[in-house]
Amino acid sequence: MIEALSPEAEQRVRDSFLRQGFMRKLGIEFRSIGKGACELAVAFDESMTQQHGFFHAGVTTTLADNAAGYAAYSVMPANSTVLTTEFKMNLLAPARGPELIARAEVIKPGRTLVIVRADVYSNADDEETHVATMLATAMCLKDKEDKPAQ
Repeated sequence: MIEALSPEAEQRVRDSFLRQGFMRKLGIEFRSIGKGACELAVAFDESMTQQHGFFHAGVTTTLADNAAGYAAYSVMPANSTVLTTEFKMNLLAPARGPELIARAEVIKPGRTLVIVRADVYSNADDEETHVATMLATAMCLKDKEDKPAQ
């Protein structure tokens, strides 16, 4: 079972997510957040496909990266912000269906670096298919406010 965040911590994470213009552009939905866990989803749109009609790997990767980042951010102190420093993405199956869902979980929290796994699923025909796995490292940037660029 995923531990709930304090209302203040949950609001801090959600506010950070809402400041991302790219998430709005893609229509990525923030589904849930808990201590060390995050779920995001995106609905299918033809503008997000590659030449075979599957979700583009860039969309799949963006979804996984953000889920991993916010799972990591959920275990960081209030006076910090998060930044992805590296990731490895394995694409396992074509991503098709009405939506993609990314579920991320912290594997190893640390003071500066947080290691996270994000699994992405498509739900074509009401059945989830595991389409990608990301292993990511996020960095905790301390004593900075998570503000939009000026």
